[in-house]
Amino acid sequence: MTTDTVTAEEPTERLTANLQRVEELSQRLIGAMTQRGSVNPSLQGPNQELYTKAVTAYWQEWMSNPAKVMEHQIEYWSKSVSHFIEAQKALAQGKLQAPEDPGPKDKRFANPLWDSHPYFNFIKQQYLINSEALETAVSDIEDMEPKEKRRLKYFARQIVDMMAPTNFLSTNPDALQKAIETEGESLVKGLENLIEDLERNDGELVVRLADEEAFKIGENIATAEGEVIYRNRMMEVIQYAPQTDQVKETPIVLFPPWINKFYILDLKEKNSFIRWVVDKGYTLFVVSWVNPDVAYRDVGLDTYIEEGFLKAIEIVKDVTKQKRVNTIGYCIAGTTLSLTLSLLKQRKDNSIKSATFFTTLTDFSDQGEFTPFLQDDFIDGIEEEVNKEGMLKSFIMARTFSFLRSNDLVYGPAIKSYMMGETPPAFDLLYWNGDGANLPGKMAVQYLRGLCQDNKFAEDGIELLGERLHIKDVDVPLCSVTCETDHIAAWKDCYRGFQKMGAKDKTFILSESGHIAGIVNPPSKGKYGHYVNDDVSQDADHWREHATYHDKESWWPVWESWVSKRSGKWVEPRQPGNKTYAPICPAPGQYVKVKAREKFPD
Repeated sequence: MTTDTVTAEEPTERLTANLQRVEELSQRLIGAMTQRGSVNPSLQGPNQELYTKAVTAYWQEWMSNPAKVMEHQIEYWSKSVSHFIEAQKALAQGKLQAPEDPGPKDKRFANPLWDSHPYFNFIKQQYLINSEALETAVSDIEDMEPKEKRRLKYFARQIVDMMAPTNFLSTNPDALQKAIETEGESLVKGLENLIEDLERNDGELVVRLADEEAFKIGENIATAEGEVIYRNRMMEVIQYAPQTDQVKETPIVLFPPWINKFYILDLKEKNSFIRWVVDKGYTLFVVSWVNPDVAYRDVGLDTYIEEGFLKAIEIVKDVTKQKRVNTIGYCIAGTTLSLTLSLLKQRKDNSIKSATFFTTLTDFSDQGEFTPFLQDDFIDGIEEEVNKEGMLKSFIMARTFSFLRSNDLVYGPAIKSYMMGETPPAFDLLYWNGDGANLPGKMAVQYLRGLCQDNKFAEDGIELLGERLHIKDVDVPLCSVTCETDHIAAWKDCYRGFQKMGAKDKTFILSESGHIAGIVNPPSKGKYGHYVNDDVSQDADHWREHATYHDKESWWPVWESWVSKRSGKWVEPRQPGNKTYAPICPAPGQYVKVKAREKFPD
C-alpha cells in the first residue's frame, strides 16, 4: 500500500487469526489492569475547584463583555462550517487530493494522508480548529489569578494533546496502514507491549521509552573503572581509578540527583562526563544514592545532608589526605549542596573549596512549568500518598516530568509501542530516563513544602540540623551551569537564585539544549554551544544580551579551566580507597542496579 491511498480488501486468514489473538489478549489486559491499586485522585489532575473558577470567570466575562465572547463563538462556528463545506467539495470531486490549504505543519501529522485524504484531512483540521478555540477561550479569561490561569492553560493543553486524532486507532492512518500491511500483527504486538508495561508497573500505565533488555548496568553502560569504597544506608561512594601519570591535588566529589541514577554522567565512553574528568587528571568521587523503599519514610533532607553530603566529604578528605574538596551538585543535589554550604558556614567549617551547580534551583519564587504541580491540591495529594505509602513512588515523579512534554514522552512513544507494535528503541538515554528512583516520604514533603512552595531557603531561611540555613550564606567560589531549553530548571530561575548567593567569586554558564543534553555535551560531539558572561550583577536578560556565544563548543573545557585554578598542584595518582575505606566492590556498585519496583537484596 502506498502512503497516499487507502484500500479495502477481504480479510486474510492471518488477519482473522491476529484479530482473534487480540480478543484473547484482551482478557490478559483486564487482568493486568486489575493489579492497579487505588491512586489518590489529587495526583491525577487538579481538583474541580480550578475548573469551577474557570467556568465562573468565563461566565463573568460573558456578562461583562458579551461581544467578546460571541466573537469567539462566531469565529469558531464560522471556521467549523467553512471547513465542513470545503470537505464536502473535496468529496464531491471524487479525488483524493490535498486542499489548497492543508493546515499548519505538525510532526504528528507527517503522513501525507493527513493532507491528501478528505477523511483524515477533515479530522486533522477540525481538531486544530477545536484546539485553537479551547486555548483562545482560556487565554482570554481575565478575572482569574495569574497562577490559577497558568495552571488552567497547562491542563487545557493536556486535554488538547490527549484528544489528538493520532492517539486513536480509527483516526491514525499510520497505525491503520501498519495493521493492514502486517495483517493485524502490529495490533497483536502493540497489545502485548501494553500488557507488559501494565504488568511491569502493577497496573499503572508507564510507557516504556527504551528496550530494557538492550542495556546492563556495569556491562555496556556505567562502565568507568573504579571502586565502591564506602556504603551506608543512604549511599555508596565510588572512587574512580586514575588514568593519568599525575593528578590534581584537590579532589572532586560529585553529588548526582537521587530522583534518577548517577550513570547519566557515564552512559557511554564517548559521552561520559565521569571518564572525561578523570582523563583530565582529577581524583573523582561520585555518590550513588540508595533507591529507597517504605523503610525510608522518615528520612528527610537533614539525613541526606548528614549521612550523605557531609559523610562523603569526610571520606574524600580522609582518602586523599586533603583538608578541602571541590564539589559538584546536579539538580536537586545542587539545591541540597547549597543547603550544606550554608550549614558549613554556620559551623565555621571550610571543607568545601568550591562548588559547581548543574541545573540547580535555589529560589523558587517563580515555579515555572511546575506551577500546576506545586499548588495545595497536588501537594496535599502527595502528602496523603507518602503518609500512606511511606514514599513517593518513582512512577508518579516520572509521569509528572513526562506530561510536561506529553507529545514527545507519552503519546508519541505510546503510539509507536501500542498502535504500531514497535519495540522500544535501544537508546541509552531513554533507558536511563525510565530507570527512576523513589523518594522518601519526609524528604519529598520537606522539599515540596519548604523549598518549592514556601521558598524558605531564599527568603527567611529554612530550619535544618539545628541551624537556620539561608542562600546568602553560600559564599565559596561558585560556578553554575544551566541549560537554555531546560523545562525542569529554567535557566533564568537558576540565575535568580545564583545571584542571591553570598559568594564574590561567581561564574555563570548557559549551555544550549535541555536539562540532560545540555549537560551531557562532550567536546567531541561539536553539537551544542554555550554562553559565558562574568557579570552577574544585572538581570538574566541583560546577562544573556551581553554574553559571549561559543557556537558548537561544549562548556566542559570552560568549567575544567575554572576548576583547575582551584585544584592545587599536581601530585602522584591515587588508587581507590585506603586502610579505613577499603574497596568493597567494583564500580558502579550495587545501589544503582536496584529498580524502583524492587526491594534491595539482603
